[in-house]
Amino acid sequence: MITDLLRTIDQVSRDKGIDSKILIEALEEAVRSAVKKKFGPDFELEVNFNKEMGEVEVFEFKEVVENVKDERLQVSLKEARKLDPESEIGDSLGVKMDTDALGRIAAQSAKQVIMHRLREAERDAVYEDFKDRKGEIVNGIVQRFDKGAIIATLGKAEAELPVKEQILNETYTQGDRIRAYIYDVRQFSKGPQIILSRTHPNFLSALFENEVPEIFEGIVTIMQVAREPGSRAKIAVASKDKDVDPVGACVGMKGSRVQAVVQELRGERIDIIPWDPDIAKFVCKALAPAEISRVIVDEESRTMEVVVSDDQLSLAIGKRGQNVRLASRVTNWKLDVISESEYNEALKEGYKSLLKLSGVGKKFATTLYEMGFRSAEDITKAEVADLASIKGISEKKAEEIIQRALSYMQSLSSDKEIELNEEKEGVCLED
Repeated sequence: MITDLLRTIDQVSRDKGIDSKILIEALEEAVRSAVKKKFGPDFELEVNFNKEMGEVEVFEFKEVVENVKDERLQVSLKEARKLDPESEIGDSLGVKMDTDALGRIAAQSAKQVIMHRLREAERDAVYEDFKDRKGEIVNGIVQRFDKGAIIATLGKAEAELPVKEQILNETYTQGDRIRAYIYDVRQFSKGPQIILSRTHPNFLSALFENEVPEIFEGIVTIMQVAREPGSRAKIAVASKDKDVDPVGACVGMKGSRVQAVVQELRGERIDIIPWDPDIAKFVCKALAPAEISRVIVDEESRTMEVVVSDDQLSLAIGKRGQNVRLASRVTNWKLDVISESEYNEALKEGYKSLLKLSGVGKKFATTLYEMGFRSAEDITKAEVADLASIKGISEKKAEEIIQRALSYMQSLSSDKEIELNEEKEGVCLED
């Protein structure tokens, strides 16, 4: 039935990238299935591919008996000894089958099994090829579109660029070249799924690694990336070599390296920031080009109040808050940007709130202010021991001050609630 297969198996193995052993196993399974289909499931047989002969050999096994009751499964001792003189009753005798007798239907069944196993093997080969390639940048060709997702071919494999992983306003047509980041590789019963991304922060990192030899060699390290894909990004870099400027390395001669990345991202603006272990300095650099007047750091809540001159406020915040939002993400700190005038007004109001506490005069208020307690609200958050550490304040007095601050803040909340209720009543009356 099947002869001279070695050449065909080798050819398919090369073309499909599938191990020839898998193809031989598929072939043996297909013939086994065909025989079972023709002769029934009880038929005992053995199928092997004979490489020397270049054909599939099928041996049917029959029980050696005195009197034959089922010719499909049994053979007489007399007939058995013609094939093997040492045969005895109860032996299982293997007889080579003429596979030409299988017929057209059985042959078609064998073909279906082979094709099914071939498709499985192709899917497995694709998964094995890509499962360890997460994080790589690949080039593909746009093949088709599926509910907004872009299906691209990567050689012999297909990959999907979901809608959420596409950069807004980017458009592609069939046949276009597309470059993307392998975000995930999953194995399903229907085959592997290769997920691509052009919005992932690591796509930007990988693009810089391809363009900047110092990053590839490990001299310059990308510390953090924050992106609003298609619009703007901030990337923080550091150098292990004091003679290598990390920002300069990423920018390149006349901006050639960063421009190559910008071009790939269709004009996405990229701010390259030198990383600094001093978080206050790092935040100031992250908010560039705005100039920072001062920062107030709260380590416990990882928040930072950033003060800028009035004319720098819009620059620090950025269009629709983009600059401060990206700076917050690239530094992993919550940033609150305010102007000098707002800051000074807040200081005045805070100082006034200290003076409103019973038993707190100007001298004591100034002392509290200089010790970092800049408002009545700050006092409510203080520990007794913190206040008692101030010269001239006992623990008892510290407790009293905290209680007065709590009462004051509660009265403010009550006043605000009354004002809101009055406003609501006024609106109802107008209606």
